[in-house]
Amino acid sequence: MFGLGTPELIVIGVIVFLVFGAKRIPEIGKGLGGAIREFRDARKEISNDAPKHVKKDEPKQKASLESQLADKVVNQVPGVKQVLDVKDKVNKVKELMKS
Repeated sequence: MFGLGTPELIVIGVIVFLVFGAKRIPEIGKGLGGAIREFRDARKEISNDAPKHVKKDEPKQKASLESQLADKVVNQVPGVKQVLDVKDKVNKVKELMKS
């Protein structure tokens, strides 16, 4: 698993526990699990709905799938929307500073 052993996973777990706290970890896990479930469902729907003569890896379909998954992750994982809002504000401030 990416060359990570037990000690490395324990260190990562402790860091996650310290950063997010005990109350937020189950919420984050639930959000990530839901996002993974939605990804699998969307992938199954697209593979079932795709016409036989159209390739599944067509860029137009791939972009729509990525945007759908990004929207679901933003809505399900706690804190992601706030982080994206802060990132947008920072980019606006950078643009203003350049002017």
